[in-house]
Amino acid sequence: MPWGELKDTAAERRLFQRRTVVMLAVVTAMLGLLIARMYQLQIVEHDIYNTLSDKNRVQVQSVAPTRGLVYDRNDLLIAENRPVFSVTVVPERVDDMEQTLATLRDMLAISDEDMERFRRRLREPRRPFQEMPLLYDLDETEIARLAVHRHELPGVEVAAELVRYYPYGELTSHALGFVGRINREELQRIDPVNYAGTNYIGKSGIERFYEELLHGKVGYQHVETNARGRTLRVLERENPIPGEDIRLHLDIRLQKLAHELLDGRRGAIVAIEPGSGGLLALASVPGFDANQFVTGISVADYRNLSESLDKPLFNRALRGQYPPGSTIKPMMAVAALDSGVTDRQRKVWDPGYYQLNDSGRRYRDWKRGGHGWVDLMDAMAESCDIYFYDAAVRMGVDTMYQYLSRFGFGEDATLDVKGALSGLLPSREWKRGARNEPWYPGDSVNMGIGQGFMLATPLQLATATALIANRGQWAEPRLLMDTLGDHPVEEFLPQESHEPLILKNQDDWEFVVDTMAAVMHGPRGTARRAATGASYRMAGKTGTAQVFSLAQDEEYDAEEIRERLRDHALFVGFAPVDEPRIAVAVIVENGGSGSGTAAPVARALFDAWLLGFPEEGEKVIVETSPDGGE
Repeated sequence: MPWGELKDTAAERRLFQRRTVVMLAVVTAMLGLLIARMYQLQIVEHDIYNTLSDKNRVQVQSVAPTRGLVYDRNDLLIAENRPVFSVTVVPERVDDMEQTLATLRDMLAISDEDMERFRRRLREPRRPFQEMPLLYDLDETEIARLAVHRHELPGVEVAAELVRYYPYGELTSHALGFVGRINREELQRIDPVNYAGTNYIGKSGIERFYEELLHGKVGYQHVETNARGRTLRVLERENPIPGEDIRLHLDIRLQKLAHELLDGRRGAIVAIEPGSGGLLALASVPGFDANQFVTGISVADYRNLSESLDKPLFNRALRGQYPPGSTIKPMMAVAALDSGVTDRQRKVWDPGYYQLNDSGRRYRDWKRGGHGWVDLMDAMAESCDIYFYDAAVRMGVDTMYQYLSRFGFGEDATLDVKGALSGLLPSREWKRGARNEPWYPGDSVNMGIGQGFMLATPLQLATATALIANRGQWAEPRLLMDTLGDHPVEEFLPQESHEPLILKNQDDWEFVVDTMAAVMHGPRGTARRAATGASYRMAGKTGTAQVFSLAQDEEYDAEEIRERLRDHALFVGFAPVDEPRIAVAVIVENGGSGSGTAAPVARALFDAWLLGFPEEGEKVIVETSPDGGE
């Protein structure tokens, strides 16, 4: 059969044409779909994808405000901010966290403790894309090393931030407190918007009480980033509002002197300006360097502080609760006079002991042979216990509680001092509730000289002394003097809540002040040696507080008692007598006698405040005799 008869070219042409039409239709349809999709993406959904693109390219970052500065009353900077360079990691941008950490550890001196702290923070709740610090305070060599390898470490940055710094370290640690990293509990209660980008928060003291004032308001910035999340440029910025700078009543010169006077001993000094209630000094010795806590203290350093027998972390000025001893006698004198149980002329026989009845227990006087016949002036000057035993029994616990509470005992009477304890002002109700026992007359005897159940803090003793210096006018203790911005102090200070202590005979204030002056300047005053040579008149009261009890006929022998079991030495006072400018409370733990140990310390403080501070580098020498009398 010829070849031409087998091939149908017309049919093949028609088949080809049909296939071409079908393919053309398919291609046309696909192009139509593609054009429709491009129209939808480019025109209809343009805004949506443009926004998503910007989200990948542009990020909103919070800008932490600069924390407010703190100055003392003479405008010396006592809490500032200094720049610190840190290694930070954003976990969401790290591909392999373990490999990244291993690489960083090869490059930098990262301790096991720092690494464990970072891993712990990694497990805690946090804000997305939050920078997590790994290592603080890099030096120039470490910064350069990281810069060279920056391209190998996505999610790792060298961040510069302002970190709190306390120039006076240990001197201000208990008064100012300190800031630290925000922890899990704080993260739950703070405003997440205003603290976005903030890593630090006030932990104690002034830093915590005025946190809102010092912190400021957060700002924001829109930044353009590359595919690795690194910032290329800032597109838009809303600046944060810095925290308020504040000025305190604290005088760093007096604070330094207080630490020097207690150097080598454990104790506390509180100095108040009676007219304003301003705290001029708030010293607890030994102290600690608050800078250790800002970026995180090491386990070894914290263990050394927390396990030390001297308890440097314990704020003795605010939280030390001690029997006030004879320093309570001026307040008891006010109560006894105003309640009518004694008067200025009434005399009491002091044979060296006091008995509630002929067969009862003998409550001893500090002077074993007694003081003979004494009136209130003599009893205060010589610190006669028997007179105040008798007055306390005559008043009873209810009257004593009523008056002593008006002096601020048994409560935290401060306006802005964080962490102050209230001590213990015992009453019938307290003893029934705490010990399920009635109040006995012997309890009143002990309370009359500040022993037994009663406990007070050095701050409370200074506050009560300032009330006497003010002749009954209250001025609650405070640290804040003023703000250095637009906000008035009244916006941040709580309202004063104490009414003046008005006596039936207001002249009794002057009489009690005269009895305290006799302690310092009288021929038999217990602190007359401390006042020798003074060019001004001062008022005060010495005291000792027992650390452990003695048997009825046992004598106190400081030489035979271990140092930490010796009596505490106390002193309260103010100067000058007529126009008081400073009131102080001093306690030297296990210091022995108030007259020999604590009173000379107070005299040095008075001299510095009223006559002028010693020259820089000049050491103040205080002659003490810890084994002296009351």
